[in-house]
Amino acid sequence: FTPSSSFLFLGLLAGGPAAIWSSYIITMVFMFMTAAVLAEICSALPLSGSIYIWAAESAGPKYARLVGFIVAWWACTAWMTFTASNCQTTANYIVSQLAVWDINFPGGVGNDNIQWRAFVWGLSELMLLISVAINYFPPRLYSVVFKFSVALMMLDFFLCLIWLPIGVSKTYGFRSAKDVFTMTYNGTGAPAGWNWILSLLFTASTLTGFDASGHIAEETKNASVIAAKGILSSAIATGVLGFITTILFLFCTPDLDTVFSLNAPQPFVQIYALALGKKASIFMTIIAVLGLIMNTTVAIVASSRLVFAVARDGVLPLSSWVGNVDAKGQPRNAVTVIYVFAAIILCTILPSQVAFTSLVSAGAVPTIAAYGLIALLRLIMTPNHFQSSHFRLGKYAKPFYICAALFNTLIFAVDISPFYFPVTADTFNFAIVIFVAITIFALLSWIFIPEERWLKREQVLRAMGELDEGQGR
Repeated sequence: FTPSSSFLFLGLLAGGPAAIWSSYIITMVFMFMTAAVLAEICSALPLSGSIYIWAAESAGPKYARLVGFIVAWWACTAWMTFTASNCQTTANYIVSQLAVWDINFPGGVGNDNIQWRAFVWGLSELMLLISVAINYFPPRLYSVVFKFSVALMMLDFFLCLIWLPIGVSKTYGFRSAKDVFTMTYNGTGAPAGWNWILSLLFTASTLTGFDASGHIAEETKNASVIAAKGILSSAIATGVLGFITTILFLFCTPDLDTVFSLNAPQPFVQIYALALGKKASIFMTIIAVLGLIMNTTVAIVASSRLVFAVARDGVLPLSSWVGNVDAKGQPRNAVTVIYVFAAIILCTILPSQVAFTSLVSAGAVPTIAAYGLIALLRLIMTPNHFQSSHFRLGKYAKPFYICAALFNTLIFAVDISPFYFPVTADTFNFAIVIFVAITIFALLSWIFIPEERWLKREQVLRAMGELDEGQGR
């Protein structure tokens, strides 16, 4: 629910309230289809590394190795960039209290101030360090972290569901249904049609990453059912509860003139102050910050398993070191790699005034590309394979593949698009630069890493044969 409030203002800028709720419904429908496509193949191939293994096998023997390398690099980059983005989101919540309490900052509060950007960067790096440090705790404490994360999420949800509306009713009042369901806005400077479509940056960002349960499939009992079910349930729960929360937030935000006059990096902190009072906004900020730290921690747990699996298969540089585990079987070196990469990515805050929207996009682009590619490959390369899955799509398979491929292509275009127009050096979305660079690294790895080290054609044929045998049984 914190991500919903974190990115809500991107949606308000791109199309306004009417675009947000309508785009959210569209996103839910097509992302549920995407989740079903991934659940189908996850059930047949419940392996750590998940998404790049699914992509490789979906491509068939001839192109499996090429596709596997590309998606492996995409997936690792996506999760590590998401980690960086989450840390900046956390920092934005904290520094927004300066605006609430009218505390002066040298040069002013705003991304046009290099001193301010340096302050946000330093705090973001600290948030990253905390989340990484928690990942070095003994494995037995992970369940505590997960439970605490869920508890914070539910507390945040119920406070927003109950306390925030009460505060709004006693202060500036709710927005009318007409405002929520019909009001439009163009704060991006893009042409009207594309401005509306840019609202998908908000809706898709809150409904991405549901493949995470597949990353820990090898540590999950009855993974062919549980891991696949986790993909579906995660997508559906996030979509439905996120939509309810978004509608609530639209009714609880002040009028748009007030919203866009707020000068905090995370305007929702100032909305808490307006609706609940300054002191109460501190409490809500603490809940949000703790929730985001736990969210980042859990993301690192999942992504470290992905990076470990990719390195174990010899796809990454220094794979022999990255793919090692400690005495307790934990991929500590993979965690270290994630920390170093995310720390470097956060440095983009220093030169860029639009680092936040770029990091949001960069974290989503490779994942969205992988979702769409898997659906496309299932449609044209292996439409009749993996029928041993417990989540077979049957007669709905091809329509789902087509819809998932097309919709994720649209989201990909949104994620690489500039968010503010006209485009200048200061507002350029560098997500596409990261994506192209990573794809080039993947291609170089595919060229120079010998075939006998990873995913030989015979391995793909054997895996597909075993799955076909499972279908026959």
